[in-house]
Amino acid sequence: MKKILPVLAAILLPTSLAAHQAPAVQETLPLDGLMTAFGWDLSKAKITTEKVGDNLHVLFGLGGNIAVSTGEDGVLIVDDQFPQLIPQIMSAIDDINVDVKGDSEVDFAINTHWHFDHAEGNLALGPQGAWIVAHENSREMMKQDHIINLVVASYEQKAYPEEAWPNITYDDDMSFHLNGETVDLYHFGPAHTTGDTAIVFRGTNAVHLGDVYNNAGYPFIDAGNGGTLDGVIHFCSETLKVIDRETTVIPGHGPISDYEGLQDYIEMLTTIRADMIKLINAGASLEDVYNAKVTQQWDEKMGDNTGFINRSYMSLTHKVVDK
Repeated sequence: MKKILPVLAAILLPTSLAAHQAPAVQETLPLDGLMTAFGWDLSKAKITTEKVGDNLHVLFGLGGNIAVSTGEDGVLIVDDQFPQLIPQIMSAIDDINVDVKGDSEVDFAINTHWHFDHAEGNLALGPQGAWIVAHENSREMMKQDHIINLVVASYEQKAYPEEAWPNITYDDDMSFHLNGETVDLYHFGPAHTTGDTAIVFRGTNAVHLGDVYNNAGYPFIDAGNGGTLDGVIHFCSETLKVIDRETTVIPGHGPISDYEGLQDYIEMLTTIRADMIKLINAGASLEDVYNAKVTQQWDEKMGDNTGFINRSYMSLTHKVVDK
């Protein structure tokens, strides 16, 4: 039997994937080239602040939105953008912390996932002594080189040095108790990546979802590294179960949202997924799915659908990492 299985695989696999061939991965760009492609300029970046509650603020800059919890117990942040921006980030925390006893050094930095635009700041905060926290899968990803296929471009995120790896990891959930509230961390399986975390600030009644919830356009699904459209829908749906209708929802990118905004996002993705899977089951190619205009009713609001359809298609058909 062991000899037969490889033969069957060789015969059946090409046939089953014949209609679903994977597009070629773009040549990798260096980080500065990728930043140019995104229209990001670190030298011109400005950090702005929005208050969510007495002890919780959100910082906007380049890369992922940063949640900042301050109080007498210390400073906890969610995501940390880029090391070049850490001085500005620290200055913004100083401004927030003006009336709070104690200094503004970052005590804990939670990574919602391992991608460079949310975790590259680890390279500065780790050596400064911050305790870095993430799902165990994100820590493993940070220890190795990985190609992130963004469809319009590709980036090879190099392994971080050990001092930038998470010091604290968890599997399904964990909790902090600081600055007068409980902060719950949840992992609901592979979604945007294989190591996503939802962070719920119970006292403030807010949740940070990282890039599982993108409020600046269609989500990017890192299908080349185990992310899935099904997982994004599931992760967001499970998050609704641990928050309530009054919860402030902080996305990975874009403006602060709410429970209804997250519900609408799930409904959009669920509808698109249903239309895509019908086409895929009928043997549709990636080009066929593009031509079917499955996202048309949301394109004006959400913008370019190229990467979203590509990565969603890949996650629904291949279930493998990019090579």
